Amino acid sequence: MFGEIKDITDNLIIVNNKSGKLETNLLNMHVVFTEGNRKIIGEIIKVDIEEFHIMLLGELKETYFQSGILKVPTINASCRLIYKNELEMLIGSQDYASKKSLLLGSSINYEGYKVTMNMNDFFSHHFAIIGNTGTGKSCGVARIIQNIFYYNNEAIPVNAHIILFDIYGEYHSALAKMEQIPGIHVKNYTTEVSDEKAEIVAIPPYFLDVDDLAILLEVQDSSLLAILEKTLQYVYIFKSTDPKSEEYKNDIIAKCLMDILSSGRNPTQIRDQIISILMKYNTKTLNLDSEIVQPGYTRTVRQCLNIDAQGKINAIQFVIDFLANFTKVDLETGILGDTFIYNLEDIYYALEFALLSEGTFTSQSMYEKANGLKVRLHAIINSSMRRYFDVPNPISKEEYIKRLFQTPMREPAQIVNMNFNFIDDRFAKVLTKIYSRLFFQYATNLNPRGSFPIHIILEEAHRYVNKDSDTDVLGYNIFDRITKEGRKYGVIMGFITQRPSELSATALSQCSNFIVFRLFHPEDLKIVSSISANVTVRDLEKVKTLRPGMALAFGTSFALPVIAKLDLPDPQPNSNNINVTDTWF
Repeated sequence: MFGEIKDITDNLIIVNNKSGKLETNLLNMHVVFTEGNRKIIGEIIKVDIEEFHIMLLGELKETYFQSGILKVPTINASCRLIYKNELEMLIGSQDYASKKSLLLGSSINYEGYKVTMNMNDFFSHHFAIIGNTGTGKSCGVARIIQNIFYYNNEAIPVNAHIILFDIYGEYHSALAKMEQIPGIHVKNYTTEVSDEKAEIVAIPPYFLDVDDLAILLEVQDSSLLAILEKTLQYVYIFKSTDPKSEEYKNDIIAKCLMDILSSGRNPTQIRDQIISILMKYNTKTLNLDSEIVQPGYTRTVRQCLNIDAQGKINAIQFVIDFLANFTKVDLETGILGDTFIYNLEDIYYALEFALLSEGTFTSQSMYEKANGLKVRLHAIINSSMRRYFDVPNPISKEEYIKRLFQTPMREPAQIVNMNFNFIDDRFAKVLTKIYSRLFFQYATNLNPRGSFPIHIILEEAHRYVNKDSDTDVLGYNIFDRITKEGRKYGVIMGFITQRPSELSATALSQCSNFIVFRLFHPEDLKIVSSISANVTVRDLEKVKTLRPGMALAFGTSFALPVIAKLDLPDPQPNSNNINVTDTWF
């Protein structure tokens, strides 16, 4: 079959076809050049009656394949087809019923052989699953998740924490048989409020920090973060029943009123503004009916704001002196109390006062920018989105995450499916970011580090993981941060996308494993070619012609780029194309 070596040019070797037959069945198969103790691997890329063209790929060591060629074989090296034990170093162990190997699919070049990947190398790194619509991405994702649990005879991965953000509600059916595996549970969350078979997605409002509020309220200007910081400070002050909190309330109300008194506005505007504020924000000791005692008479704050015939507030100094008694609390020393609960209405109440205390009423430009925060929060409170922040019973962040991955009977739930099909893209993006931040913050505080690994899988990731205003406003994008820092804490991202060119370049560059279904768009093909040195022009040409269900896999979990045909999942996700003729006729 293989005769003498005719020519060696860079990484291409031409070998005589000793059989004189057109051996097209050998195309894309692997051969071994042996020379002493060296075994150099090549792939047959062209076959004719006279010769074989073989591209060199790397070298076989005793137990592994090393990509790249430091020294080509000499003209005297012998050539043969690869052996079974050698082939396993390239396409993965054929013993995939273990916790070391994960079945991907069947080899298209070697009949009867499977393509497997190292379980740890794949799931300890960020990964991306890419392909045009209709090429089998959803089925591929479902099959990979099923394979984790279906074929492992050594042990059940009871400590897995896989959370799937299911944008179209496709995966519920694909996960249905998981419950038949002893010790394995699937937990379903939904944004469909009438669904009685799943829990409603809900995040406690008191989990939201400044960055979360900025994301929720679509802040585009970093100068507004100071107002949100004050809002969260004030929400405790106004919500707390701690006796000390009244001192803080009095302090911030009094300072705000003194700013109004010194604003230079006309007496009528000053009086109306102060009355309006004290009607809504007041305490037992500071309100419109608080008495101001002066020698010879006693008047209330309201009476001291009266305007005389000359249009002046004669008792304005008395009011200023009275308010000065309350502005002696140092808020920088911190707020008393532990974790407490509050709702969106409490945040809105505090936000209004934060805007007042920041002096937005005296600056038209600042008012226009800041008032948008109120408008957006008010819209959320009075819309269906309000439902997703209703958590009646207090709970800590740590307990919330633990229960997220538990069944109602407090059994471990290894897979959590978040069905976001019933909310719009903008709000789905907000919730996905907030959840991802929550997981990342939780993981970074764990001791020992990485003891609670969480795999976040994002369907249609290009909608959410892109270059937006977060970096400019907050100084970072949570998905970029997780892909750069999350691996050491056990927070792993999995991106499923049909448009890698629209995905954040930073996030995609941090992925170490890729499963690529058929792609057509030139920009997407260019992105795929740039994310790994192992992907060649020939590999990209193959990607263009892959059949549905076939994918090119490459990365740290694979010895070299390999094409696999993935089995259909059992059961399948609800992702089939519409049957137009059945509907029409």
